[in-house]
Amino acid sequence: MVIIKTEKEIGYMAEAGKILTACHKEIRSIVRPGMTTLEIDEFAENFIRSHGATPEQKGYKGYPYATCASVNDEICHGFPTNKPLKDGDIVKIDMVVNLKGWLADSAWTYSVGKISQEAERLLKVTKECLYLGIEASIIGNRIGDISHSIQTHAESEGFSVVRDFMGHGIGQIMHEDLQVPHYGRPHRGERLREGMVFTIEPMINLGRFHLKIDSNRWTARTIDGSLSAQYEHTIAVTKDKPLILTEQD
Repeated sequence: MVIIKTEKEIGYMAEAGKILTACHKEIRSIVRPGMTTLEIDEFAENFIRSHGATPEQKGYKGYPYATCASVNDEICHGFPTNKPLKDGDIVKIDMVVNLKGWLADSAWTYSVGKISQEAERLLKVTKECLYLGIEASIIGNRIGDISHSIQTHAESEGFSVVRDFMGHGIGQIMHEDLQVPHYGRPHRGERLREGMVFTIEPMINLGRFHLKIDSNRWTARTIDGSLSAQYEHTIAVTKDKPLILTEQD
């Protein structure tokens, strides 16, 4: 069942989103070669807690960290480690913030030092995919319109779209019933209504879209070792336009 949020409830989620956004901005300024993803995780948890919120991912189904930190060919759910990041890496940091029982979710891909032109283009196109999906998130459209806009753009640029993970409804729990694939046919799926709140989080690969899961049973990585990028926002469908609850700009 899709849970429709009131304007007041969306406001609560927006407050959680402000903390999450501020944390991402701080991470953007500190990521550098030689830093570890475990250090980023510790920074994020301390930042979130110092603002009166909690990292919702920590303890979720036994997940042991405040963030997912996925490097290079890791698509998502990467475990933070003590391995230093190196010049040319890309790292995806995914966080969910709980503020007084209401959640916001956002992932961002960061460049470590100077990255290749190929990686730069992957990040650019992946971010464009996110915002194309958001533009399609208007009353009267269907979930398939979001999915199709993302897939069409990614594939037109020669990239592939991960099939196994998707956006989701969110509110007082991390994963509500609504599912938002990043590939598919237009005019299909749930019709969008005012008060829907969900994530759009395209994972775009330089190579094939197929993946494998590491022995930790969490981390997904590209089957061919190619780079993968991800950008994610929590958005609300409003009568005027999509409202981004985790916007950084």
